[in-house]
Amino acid sequence: MPLPVWLPESGSGPGIVLIQEIFGLDGYLRGVAEKLAALGYVVAVPELFHRFQPGWVGEHDEAGIQKSMEVVGNLDFLLAVQDVVASVKYLRDLPEVTGGVGVLGFCLGGTLAYAAAVASDPDTAVSFYGSGVPDQISTLDQVSCPILFHFGTEDAFITEYQKVVDAVAAHDGAEIHLEAAGHAYLNHLGPWYDKDAADRAWDLTAAFLARTLPA
Repeated sequence: MPLPVWLPESGSGPGIVLIQEIFGLDGYLRGVAEKLAALGYVVAVPELFHRFQPGWVGEHDEAGIQKSMEVVGNLDFLLAVQDVVASVKYLRDLPEVTGGVGVLGFCLGGTLAYAAAVASDPDTAVSFYGSGVPDQISTLDQVSCPILFHFGTEDAFITEYQKVVDAVAAHDGAEIHLEAAGHAYLNHLGPWYDKDAADRAWDLTAAFLARTLPA
């Protein structure tokens, strides 16, 4: 599985597995990897579609979203979780990784970040608007690391985020942040981008990572 890695300026630091949206390793995700590296992290992005659509990069217009949805329909979710877990193990073995390893994902990647935190032992986790999270949140008690969830209250694709709010209230180490925004509001290439919401959510995420996975 292709697993490109970004290094911080220092050449070493804690690791983060950055997990893609349905659009693959596009300009937006590369930009996020660069921002995380600038914060001091060693960042790896697993290519989740490598078994059936290697190198896939989708456009963010209506046709591109439709095509990306068709591509993601081929994804075996359990295998994708295993790919994320394997990526965490790979980063832990890199000599450049000098601290723990966390997972951070958006949309599809937000669901996978949560599922990987349930299935394995990352040192921290951040899940942005994972559409599968509300239906899986009953497994939150299996997450042993700090975890931060982000959702948009105007997200037409995720209407049951209150399930996550309720579960987080009963789980030590879990946090949630809500923005009055739509789906994928952090993605400046997408149709639902909300700069103010994105800036707030990113600042909160950076502070959360600084507390739970200090670089």
